Amino acid sequence: MSKFSACNFKDQKVLIRVDFNVPLNSKYEITDDTRMKAAVPTIKKILDDGGKVILMSHLGRPKGGPEEKYSLKHLITHLSELLGGVTVLFANDCIGEQAYTTAAMMRPGEVLLLENLRFYKEEEKGDEEFARKLAKLADIYVNDAFGTAHRAHASTAVIAKFFPVEKRMFGLLMEGEVSSAEKVLHQSQKPFTAIIGGAKVSDKILIIENLLKKATDIIIGGGMAYTFIKAQGGKIGNSLCEEDRIEFAHDLLKRAENAGVCIHLPSDSVIADKFDNNAAISTSASNSIPDGWLGLDIGENARAQFANVIKRSKTILWNGPMGVFEMSNFQNGTRAIAEAVAEATQQGAFSLVGGGDSVAAVNQFGFADKVSYVSTGGGAMLEYFEGKTLPGIAAVSAF
Repeated sequence: MSKFSACNFKDQKVLIRVDFNVPLNSKYEITDDTRMKAAVPTIKKILDDGGKVILMSHLGRPKGGPEEKYSLKHLITHLSELLGGVTVLFANDCIGEQAYTTAAMMRPGEVLLLENLRFYKEEEKGDEEFARKLAKLADIYVNDAFGTAHRAHASTAVIAKFFPVEKRMFGLLMEGEVSSAEKVLHQSQKPFTAIIGGAKVSDKILIIENLLKKATDIIIGGGMAYTFIKAQGGKIGNSLCEEDRIEFAHDLLKRAENAGVCIHLPSDSVIADKFDNNAAISTSASNSIPDGWLGLDIGENARAQFANVIKRSKTILWNGPMGVFEMSNFQNGTRAIAEAVAEATQQGAFSLVGGGDSVAAVNQFGFADKVSYVSTGGGAMLEYFEGKTLPGIAAVSAF
């Protein structure tokens, strides 16, 4: 049993770092509550035990102090609904007098939401005194914000030191994220296929290099594939290409071969004469795209080829789409990958999907509940798979 599940929070004040950085429209309405929903099981466990919950989060990127559009008060009503009608108290500051007074008067089963941590520049600076003031609010610290685990901020990486080891822990979401990532990175069953997509090679260099030591197969799709295809001497027309990464791509293909890792590039592409859903569309071998045309999705042969690799896998990591899936004419490649990952999962593979665009894709195509785990942390997951130590994890794990 995990440390969190084993803990009885009766009569305890529990300060939870959640990731409520959700998108709001111009009327301050939440347009995607995925991150809020993800925190509910942790909050409910503490409330069910008879504990008192104090929530802290950031929202957006406020510049120099409080801004109306970044106030967490806009989340109160929806949070109350997600928690089954529990009254959510609100403090208009995260460390001010109102926060301390309200926290002191809380009764078991109550929830207090603090104002945006980033209204203080000390939060992002990892200021120790600011972290100490936050810590004074509660008896126990729970980090359940995987999305910010790669940031050395006061509320994620510094605050834990003000709580004894037995009074600092991960919440259920964080536990799930960490154990899923560990399963892929350190306990993967072979064949292990990593599917890496997106626009730029430069964004994925470190993750690909680290995966060369772990994976049996690496599928590369999206705009970044054309840099690799050009590195092999292919003609890519006007497709996206990072000229300054061609040598790296060439070197990586050689290293993969030496390591016995099979790199799969799309054999064919759906091409267009401009970057537009209404462009003229055709298909082409990925290494002979005519001038004036650009690859915007993987073609039918590539879809079938990639699906075969995925379906024989026992472990699957997916980070990044296969094409411009936001445009309906170029989403079939990404959808085909989602279907193959879902099918492999059904056959017993462990699949982890992470990174904003991949998560958006599995949600859009209705496959989120058909994969093993969907990560809430884009940047954090990427850094984890690059082999970096995440400050938010290290702080709670440290003894």
